[in-house]
Amino acid sequence: MTTAENVALIFRQFGNPLDVLACENHPLAPPTPSTLLRVQMQFAPVNASDLIPITGAYRHRVTPPRVAGYEGVGTVIAAPAAWQHLLGKRVLPLRGPGTWQRFIDIDPVLAVPVPDDIDSPLAARAYINPLAALLMLQHWSPAGKDILLTAGGSTCAQLLAQWAHKRGARRVTVIYRAPQHAHTLQRLGIHAVQQDSQDEIRQLAAGTDLVFDAVGGTLGQLIWQTLPAEAHFVAYGVLTGQPVRVNASMPALHWFHVRHYLDALTPQAWQQLFVEIWSLLRVSECGEVTVFPLEQWQNAIAFYYQSGRERKPLLQIQL
Repeated sequence: MTTAENVALIFRQFGNPLDVLACENHPLAPPTPSTLLRVQMQFAPVNASDLIPITGAYRHRVTPPRVAGYEGVGTVIAAPAAWQHLLGKRVLPLRGPGTWQRFIDIDPVLAVPVPDDIDSPLAARAYINPLAALLMLQHWSPAGKDILLTAGGSTCAQLLAQWAHKRGARRVTVIYRAPQHAHTLQRLGIHAVQQDSQDEIRQLAAGTDLVFDAVGGTLGQLIWQTLPAEAHFVAYGVLTGQPVRVNASMPALHWFHVRHYLDALTPQAWQQLFVEIWSLLRVSECGEVTVFPLEQWQNAIAFYYQSGRERKPLLQIQL
């Protein structure tokens, strides 16, 4: 392949990602260095946030045809005059076109420079889960509180647990599903409870101040119904497809989505968030990855759907 051609994973209709995604080749337009950065992608992870929109769950704001993928890392190969210092540097090409493609043109003020000491497989995962965890902890302080988390096998829950401790939480408990996740949480020194232990979960919830839930469904409902009236329940995902149903104003239920916070951020505030994220990631356990070449994208997605997996699938976009 030459730089005159781009390769992208595109969906042209909604459906199962394995059925509707296609790897397509397209001519690559000449770069427009007067306005945009051109980034040659290196790695992009596979997250729930990448796959769920393909199913049509967010069709009110996602319209095909569209390149899939929301995060990743790449190298700047063309830049406006004011941004020449980024040529040859790694950046996160965020909040622009989909990242599951070989080349991306993006607004330079939104490109996040990657520090030299952060390796590319970690940098590729520095947006979706770390930013969500950081923003939630900024808006709902864990200091001095008993915290309860669901989806213990997820990267976001594990970062929330580690960072809540750093921000002064009194106690952090994570609810997990698969036995493999228990081993990971124990290695991190995080108190963990299996999600079928309903009596223990009720006891924990009855003394919890703050919940971060990515599951919903029966588990989320059980927790919300057992919380003290003054507690706060933050729902940031619905992995079961069944949102928590509330019939009272207390305990308080909050819906969190990263996108609701982005438009209010100045470019300076946006970049400052990543200064903090880099410092946190340097001292955090962020999990391991399994790398798949872009041409093996079906295997990467199938791997993501495997029950109890301990590693994050990572697409290697550019060989």
